[in-house]
Parts: sequence; C-alpha cells; structure tokens
Amino acid sequence: MEKFFRSEASDSVLAKAIEGERISPSEALELYNSADFLKVTVAARAIRNRRHDPSVVTYTMFRIVNYTTVCRMNCSFCSFHEPAPSGMVLPVDAIVQKMQEAMALGANQLFLQGGVNPDIPFDYYLTVVRTVKKIFGRGIHIRAFSPVEIMEMERQTGMSLRNVVRELKQAGMDSTPGAGAEILSDRMRSILSPNKGSVADWVRVMQTCHEEGLPGSANIVIGSSETREEIIEHLRIVRDIQDRTGGFLAFIPWTFQKQTDKFFLRSVPAQEYLKLLGLCRIFLDNVPHIEASILVLGRGVGSLALHAGADDISSVVIEENVLTSHGLNTEEKAREFIRESGFNPVKRDLLYNSY
Repeated sequence: MEKFFRSEASDSVLAKAIEGERISPSEALELYNSADFLKVTVAARAIRNRRHDPSVVTYTMFRIVNYTTVCRMNCSFCSFHEPAPSGMVLPVDAIVQKMQEAMALGANQLFLQGGVNPDIPFDYYLTVVRTVKKIFGRGIHIRAFSPVEIMEMERQTGMSLRNVVRELKQAGMDSTPGAGAEILSDRMRSILSPNKGSVADWVRVMQTCHEEGLPGSANIVIGSSETREEIIEHLRIVRDIQDRTGGFLAFIPWTFQKQTDKFFLRSVPAQEYLKLLGLCRIFLDNVPHIEASILVLGRGVGSLALHAGADDISSVVIEENVLTSHGLNTEEKAREFIRESGFNPVKRDLLYNSY
C-alpha cells in the first residue's frame, strides 16, 4: 500500500489510532489540516470494522412529531418557526393519531421536537409522554426534547434541571437527542443562535440527562464560518462528556442546509465531509456508533460514508418538516439503499438493539 500513498507526517497519528490508542485534539487537527482524506477514511473504516460487523449497516424507523411551530429562539439558520399567536401547538390526541399511523408503517418510536414555546405549560409535555406510553405501552420508545427545550422547562417551572429531567423520565421519556449543538463554540453560537444558550448550558443538560438514565446521540453541523479548531473542540467536548457519562450511543456529522439568508453558508465538498466523518470515527473512540445522515447528505455521499467509518443510517424518518428529505421514507427504500451500498441491512431501535 505504501507505494500508492505519499508518506506524510500524520501517518503516525493514523497508525496510532488504528492500533486502538486515543489521539489528542492537536493530533486530530493535524489530520484535518494535512492528512490525505483517503488515508483518514481507510483508517476510520478499519476502526469501524473492528468494532462492528463489516458486512452490516443498521437503520431505524421513527416518527418525528413537531408539537409546536412557535419558537422564541430565532436561530439565524432555521426557518421552522412562527410567531405567536399564529403558530400552532398540537393537541395530545393529534400526536396519538400520528403515532397510530406510524405504528401501522412499522415505526414504534416517537421523536418529539418543537420550537421553544414559552406558552406551553410543563404539564403539557408530561401529559403527552404519559398518554403515548399509556396507549401504546412499553413497546414504544420516546426520544424527546433537545437541551434548549428542556432549559425552557427549567426556566418556566423554576424547578432544578435535575428534577425536570426526572419528571420527564418518570412520565415515560426514554432517551434524549443531543440536538441544538450545531457547533459547540460560544463564538459560533453568538452568530447562529444567540438566544439558545452557551456551550456550558448544552453540556449541563446533556450530562444531567445521561446521569438520570436518558441516553441519546450527539451531532455536529458544519458549513458556515466555523473554524477547524472549533470543529475539533466540539469533538473534544463530546468525547469528554462521554468519558464522564457513557450516554452518547451515536454521533452524527452533517452540514447546514439553506433555509434563510441570515447567516453565511458555504458549500462543503464531499471529500471534506467524508474526511470529517472519518475523523469522528477515529477521534470519538468512546462513542459506539457513527451515523450517516442520508436525510441531509443524499444517497451518493451517504453511500460513500458507509465505506468511510459510518456503520448506521439514521433513516427511516416519517414526517420531517425542518430538513429536506432525500427519499428514504420507507423501510424498503432504506434496506434497498443499504444493499446497493454493499452491506446487509439490519433494523435496530433507538438504543441500538437489533431486531
């Protein structure tokens, strides 16, 4: 193989990672800045294949329910919000109906997300979760509420964050998404979403959720004015939380989509995305799974991502109102995509149990 690749100073870092040693943030930055992206993806694939069956790619099915379109955050990159009182809040029976439709399609998992609506009482969230659990039983998994939504509950109720999380879990919430991270840099957060809270806020909520038995995922979104140093710092923060809690089951890198003209959007070349995905697999040595978001990437780059360190696609998504879907909206399409990419499809739940 050596005769096909030019020798680089970063080769020793990749060799170290392949041998199972942890790389430092400075070494990760070196890989991002100077390593051949093919070498990075080859190393990431080797690590992925050591951790998971090389022949298998997993997928899941869940129903996203956007329970409100009202949001006071006014994030520069997001067009999914309406000012009160023109926005809506879904009644509980409408959410139940949406889950009945999803169950008929084979999706027994609910993903609740919405805007930060200051007019929704805390009891609404508890009632939604309790009612869904009561009707569909323990066979349904409820993933719900990003850190910023939970912080709004904390603000509104005056309860401690830990007690808010405990009440949600007691009502029947099973896991929580690490959404709203975008780039874990206070400089970038002031550009993208100044009302959303600091990096420390996001860390505080995720760590508390994990400590209270609510695992989930984390992500990163690139394609604006973030620096590579900020990207690596984001990965470091996630890895450090994981060292403390072990609560992240997966990590998903994706790119910003054009929704508004309020912030700078750059085009991310396929090779940069794939290099970042490979870097995520190499650096996040304590996170079990790396997901390729076909919803954002599309099929072409998504297929390559499965050969560059990813072991999972986070489809099938039933009803997505925020991002543009790239067509894996049925289970058969997801399975077909995985097979065409060269793998055997295996269905899993949101806790990564195969079935």
